[in-house]
Amino acid sequence: MIHIGLTGGIGSGKSTVAKMWQDLGATLLDADQVSRSLTAPHGAAIKAIEQHFGPSVLTPDQALNRDVMRALVFSDASKKALLESILHPMIAQESERQIALARQSGTQVLVHDIPLLVESKKWLSQVDKVLVVDCSKQVQIERVKARSGLSTAQIEKIIHAQASRAERLAVADWVIDNDHESLESLKRIVQDLYEEALRLA
Repeated sequence: MIHIGLTGGIGSGKSTVAKMWQDLGATLLDADQVSRSLTAPHGAAIKAIEQHFGPSVLTPDQALNRDVMRALVFSDASKKALLESILHPMIAQESERQIALARQSGTQVLVHDIPLLVESKKWLSQVDKVLVVDCSKQVQIERVKARSGLSTAQIEKIIHAQASRAERLAVADWVIDNDHESLESLKRIVQDLYEEALRLA
């Protein structure tokens, strides 16, 4: 089984590319999805989050209030580190469980969709190939604005909190330049990479 680490900045089109791999037959392990399940109402991480951050970061139905937490961690690096110290071991444990299931089912290509792949040295050492979905900052801002209603300043803050383009490209084995690709063109690129991954598996 070959492990592909998929990453890209906000608005790069990474989620679209991830879905294309899945449609071709790859198993997708989505770190964000795992994180969301841990912080859903009464999720496994909620108790520890409440102990460390207090009830103000939770919604009335006992889920993580993502807007409140986002504001906290973007303004205080120590809060970000604390949240990661709670979530990352739990995400790793659940990911290991899903990897074992994929192996048992005979999966040949496992795509790890990891937004913070570059920042997390642990994951870099566990994948065979790194695929970066890349685009210009201006395109990122336009796409995120169109889908979220966030301001340019808010989006730029998120971009600056992530690894830089240069840092992502420095660890990439494969790069998809997704500034102006059509969906059809993107599908062809992913198809070619999928076939290469199968040859390497």
